[in-house]
Amino acid sequence: MNTYDEVTILTKPIQIAIDGPAAAGKSTIAKIVAEKLSYIYIDTGAMYRAITLKALTEGINMASNDEAGQLLSKTEIDLQPSGDGQLVFLDKKDVTEAIRSQHVTKAVSEMAAHEQVRQRMVELQQQLADGRGVVMDGRDIGTHVLPEAALKVFMSASVEERARRRFEENKKRNILTPLEELQAEIAKRDKMDSERIVSPLRQADDAIFIDTTDLTIAQAAQEILKLAEERLL
Repeated sequence: MNTYDEVTILTKPIQIAIDGPAAAGKSTIAKIVAEKLSYIYIDTGAMYRAITLKALTEGINMASNDEAGQLLSKTEIDLQPSGDGQLVFLDKKDVTEAIRSQHVTKAVSEMAAHEQVRQRMVELQQQLADGRGVVMDGRDIGTHVLPEAALKVFMSASVEERARRRFEENKKRNILTPLEELQAEIAKRDKMDSERIVSPLRQADDAIFIDTTDLTIAQAAQEILKLAEERLL
């Protein structure tokens, strides 16, 4: 059987869209898949976190679609690969760690719900993916950003498992949020993301569902790699 590297060399690169709710493991798994396929990884969640950080820092009205859109129009967001993973730059400043704060996490769904913000972000994300082999993760990639992606995956896990993962992730950053609070936050964010008017979180009709509750990161990545190989052959 061909290796993944051999397959990608012999065929035209494809776009892989990975959607799902918060803390489903999308980013970690997408990074592994992109690395194995020698593709570009695009973390759309980091882009929304970056503009949210700027909005909080500048004290704009988070409920205002116009203010949010105007802020983004004069903002530069850049994603760059590094040996330690993807780096996020906001107006040329490295904010890779800052965008993962609880302050940003609690506010990002409200910012991401604005129509002007999502329209501009989708344009940027489509430009990044144009004509390249990419793995892009988010909440509306298969349904809105890359509707023609060759492989669409919708990934989820139980609220309890996702809260546990976020708890462990936070501990590494010395953020000690009670597990019960994280469960409530994730459930609230699921509701906001699923019920927003513009590009709500939902599984694309042609997406493949993967429940990662009982899967390791490696197992979930392997499943997606197998699906990718089927489309590359």
